[in-house]
Amino acid sequence: MNKGTILVTGASGFTGQHFIRAASKEGFSCIALSQSDVTRTSLCETVVADLLNKQAVNRVISELSFDYVVHLAAIAFVAHGNVDEMYRTNIVGTLNLIDALTTFKPNLKKALFISSANVYGNTLELPIDEAVELNPQNDYAVSKCAMEFALRTRQHLLPMVVVRPFNYTGRGQSLNFLVPKIVNAFLEKQPIIELGNTDVARDFSDVRDVVNAYIRLLSSSAVNCTFNVCSGKPTSLQEVLSMCSEISGHTLDVKVNRAFVRENEIKQLFGSDERLKSVIGGYRTYSFQQTLEWMLRGKD
Repeated sequence: MNKGTILVTGASGFTGQHFIRAASKEGFSCIALSQSDVTRTSLCETVVADLLNKQAVNRVISELSFDYVVHLAAIAFVAHGNVDEMYRTNIVGTLNLIDALTTFKPNLKKALFISSANVYGNTLELPIDEAVELNPQNDYAVSKCAMEFALRTRQHLLPMVVVRPFNYTGRGQSLNFLVPKIVNAFLEKQPIIELGNTDVARDFSDVRDVVNAYIRLLSSSAVNCTFNVCSGKPTSLQEVLSMCSEISGHTLDVKVNRAFVRENEIKQLFGSDERLKSVIGGYRTYSFQQTLEWMLRGKD
């Protein structure tokens, strides 16, 4: 039984590919909205429109038939060098999409928009729940805050949900991100790894659990709400290194490279997903140890 059709932006990215596979297994059909022919995905039907091209977005949205939207397209790397591109993609691209949806798809069942736990910044209110004041510390987080506020002004026009995922990882994630970089160093049995801040602790989830939460939210009664998606506990960088060493049987030396140290780095960040679980129930299957085993050994 087909549970409906989901339009997925950012479908060729790390999260997008995991989401499409999981949604397909759950009985949904997916259509990928791709920025260009180069970024097409082979996992489902693909249509091409750059979200920064308002006319192209309007044309595609008006022509397609779908029930849900999951908006994953974004510049998601905090240290992305092109600030203009980050703001335009994360804000203007999102607004072009939602304005097209409100114009051409007034009967849409639900649209899911992906923000980030980075919007909370450095806070002493731990664990972080959705009531914590937003305090962005970098341009990526500012762009996501602006996106959220822009969505609020339109939430009366369309049923939507905003999610704030904390850090998550898994197979296929870019080596620009911390955990894949560490995992790759162990896979290649490198003798030394250069890292930035080594005194940070993060709330890590498995991408498979994250996309499971997204799918369950689409089927839930939640509308015009914001939810954290997180594990609920911090894992230190040293714990990540130790688990990788235990799983792989390899050890390496850590060298702090000052060029990698971020200004205004968030030292510790972990959240509460109690609101999310009250709506969709338990959704996490994998411990972080199992996630690392999957990445290092290909073990599910």
